[in-house]
Amino acid sequence: MGTRRVRGAVLLVMAMTLALVAGCSSGGGAANAPRPEKPVLNVAVDPGVDSAGFFIALDQGLFTAHGLTVNFIAATDSEAAIAGQVRGAYDITGGNYVSYIQAQQQSQADLDIFAEGAVMEPGTQGLYTTSGSPVTSLTGLKGKTVAISAPNNILYLLTASLLTEHGISPASVHFATIPFIEMSAELESRAVSAAVLQEPYASDDEEAMGDVSLADLDQGATTSFPVEGYVVTKQWAQEYPKTLAAFYRALEEGQEIADTDRAAIETAMEDIKPAMLAVDKQTAAVMAVDNYPVSDGPAGSVDAVRLQRVANVMHQFLPFPQFSISTMLMGSG
Repeated sequence: MGTRRVRGAVLLVMAMTLALVAGCSSGGGAANAPRPEKPVLNVAVDPGVDSAGFFIALDQGLFTAHGLTVNFIAATDSEAAIAGQVRGAYDITGGNYVSYIQAQQQSQADLDIFAEGAVMEPGTQGLYTTSGSPVTSLTGLKGKTVAISAPNNILYLLTASLLTEHGISPASVHFATIPFIEMSAELESRAVSAAVLQEPYASDDEEAMGDVSLADLDQGATTSFPVEGYVVTKQWAQEYPKTLAAFYRALEEGQEIADTDRAAIETAMEDIKPAMLAVDKQTAAVMAVDNYPVSDGPAGSVDAVRLQRVANVMHQFLPFPQFSISTMLMGSG
């Protein structure tokens, strides 16, 4: 059977599965859905507010209701998470689109984006300095060192776009790769002049250390930018269509709650396990949150036009070739 016919059959099975899951009015709902082929999953997800829909689904038992046991692993390094997914250590990952697109274009992975995670809102990603820092504007970053969580990732792209639009070459700034949990200390010691932070790390550092926002990254070419999605390898999607359908439906339920109930986001972020990743009540109450897209269709029903923006901006602000996001969407062959 040809690849397209195989993938077409996979999508049909997933659509039928989701129809059964949705049929709660006929009695039973998820209980009547086909049993997942793989009920225990290792899922590596970015431990930030971009993943709020996932954390709500985990916190409120939505995955369990769909017959799944989800083991959450914090994906603090996108490249490592993708490598782990390729070798089978992780079934599903959730992280920034930039890293996924890079891995796909460089043939490091063969991925399907099956669900959208987050679209940036004001305050969720930004550049920060310390109180009293001599750097008080973007121009002041020329020749200075800025902490970034990973080279050429989504936060670098957003920062490069912002700098370029303000007439500052990203090449004039030195970017040092530093984990989020170490950035605050690096800022306080003045080892770096600024740090690129996402929520909840930004609000946590503001509350605990008095860090100051230098610029919000939600502006210009990257206003309302799609920042996170969920992927599987194409091979995994073909092997476990019922499992993917169940995971997707639970995730979408979490997404819908995240997009309408801020209190649920706060509770879920406070309850993250391991506890070292959780945020306290004070930080949860003040952190900015994203927009969390919801789809009524089967897995893979993503907004292709919105996601193509990521590849287009990568081509514009990074040394990256033109790329069609369609190669990463389910049913692409």
